[in-house]
Amino acid sequence: MKGNFANLIQSDKPVLVDFHADWCGPCKMQAPILKEVAAQVGEKAKIIKIDVDKNQNIANRFQVRGVPTLILFRKGEVIWRHSGVTDKAQLVGLIDRNSG
Repeated sequence: MKGNFANLIQSDKPVLVDFHADWCGPCKMQAPILKEVAAQVGEKAKIIKIDVDKNQNIANRFQVRGVPTLILFRKGEVIWRHSGVTDKAQLVGLIDRNSG
């Protein structure tokens, strides 16, 4: 995943990364919200999930200390991050403002 992740976040389109864990209750609440966001934004952005237990190097690199943590990348740069459950309207607005 390491090399692939670096390539994914270099996209010209926004890439929203959901750092999560299987044991995390709030992560289970965030998952269906992200599905709705993906359906609404379509090709404007890519949404990927990173399991912090299986990808500790990536989580450490971006100083993810709690889950869920959402980080929005564009061209490899962090343009937004938030820890905790985030609602659909905020995420859709964020992607709309940072795409194109």
